[in-house]
Amino acid sequence: MDQVTRGWLIYELTNSALQLGLVRGVQAIPFLLLSPVAGSAADRYSRKTQVLLAQIAIGVLYAATALLIFTSLIQPWHVYVTAVLLAIVQVFLQPARAAMISDAVPAGNLTNAIGLNAVIFNVARSTGPALAGMLIAISNTGGAYFVQAVFFFLATLWTVQLRSAPPASGRSHGQPAHRESFGQSILEGWKFSWRNDVIRTALLIVMFASLFIVPFTTLLPVFARDILKVGATGQGLLLAAMGVGALCSSVLIASVGDRLPRGLLMLGGVMCYGLVNMLFAASPWFGLSMVLMAIVGVCHVHSHALVQTVIQSHSPSEFRGRTIAIFHMSQVVLTVGAMIFGVLSSAIGAPAAVASMGAVGAFTMIGMYIALPRARLIR
Repeated sequence: MDQVTRGWLIYELTNSALQLGLVRGVQAIPFLLLSPVAGSAADRYSRKTQVLLAQIAIGVLYAATALLIFTSLIQPWHVYVTAVLLAIVQVFLQPARAAMISDAVPAGNLTNAIGLNAVIFNVARSTGPALAGMLIAISNTGGAYFVQAVFFFLATLWTVQLRSAPPASGRSHGQPAHRESFGQSILEGWKFSWRNDVIRTALLIVMFASLFIVPFTTLLPVFARDILKVGATGQGLLLAAMGVGALCSSVLIASVGDRLPRGLLMLGGVMCYGLVNMLFAASPWFGLSMVLMAIVGVCHVHSHALVQTVIQSHSPSEFRGRTIAIFHMSQVVLTVGAMIFGVLSSAIGAPAAVASMGAVGAFTMIGMYIALPRARLIR
């Protein structure tokens, strides 16, 4: 819902495709500077507490944004400031929440649990954007942000009822994790992630996808309003179609994830993602664009949910928060990519920007397939 609402709000206030990229770009700094700290905190302290505090903060930010819109005081700089604050909070929310899934299930069920989490996430991806589009049409962006605030406060009430897991008690070189400094803890997490071939390959795949392919959604307001002529409701439906495709792919991972050739699916899925982006950029029809967005959703799971499954499956508990934090640093790359998409769109138009970046992303995966033969063997 936030993706639809924030993009529509900044485009409404500025009428600038460049601003669509910049409002994502400003979120790069918190992810760049704080992700390692957040990952170490998730491995050292209560993950449930970290999630609770983050959810409360996000609810407050959404409520404040809704109030600014309802009182007609909203300015573009408000959208940027709340985007940065939201990114800071999400940096600490994501690794703790993801690691809690691994804490809750036996190792043998981890792939299925992460797949099930992706199913739930993509149910929300299917319904949230469409709901946001309808709310924007009915009550402007203020109504959409008010509903988001309510949802986060409800999520906080349910999170309180979860049983707390103890902080990760893993050791590094024989020393308890809580006796390490934050700097040492961060460094050990980076060393482990780089030395593990599987995790390193999975991280490279998600970073390339986040730079060249995934940020195309930043320009969806341009496609929805100016090319396909379907407005905010149409943009919500496009993202909902993407969510439906992602949901189908997530169900597959949750059901038979352990039996899938993950390496081939990650590389092939991201390559197809880039190719489908090229087709979406050329589509003049809303119906065809909806079908292509559903296929994009299938590919998106391979570039993110499946990558996260591989990373968590190959990370011991004491390193899981830190490896997930590095995975979520793809948000930094994503925001850089969003800025590039915005600049390219201003220079050569949104369709050409999406098509050219999709082509580069697809060829990058082909290069990885050739240069890293071990990547094909990841299970």
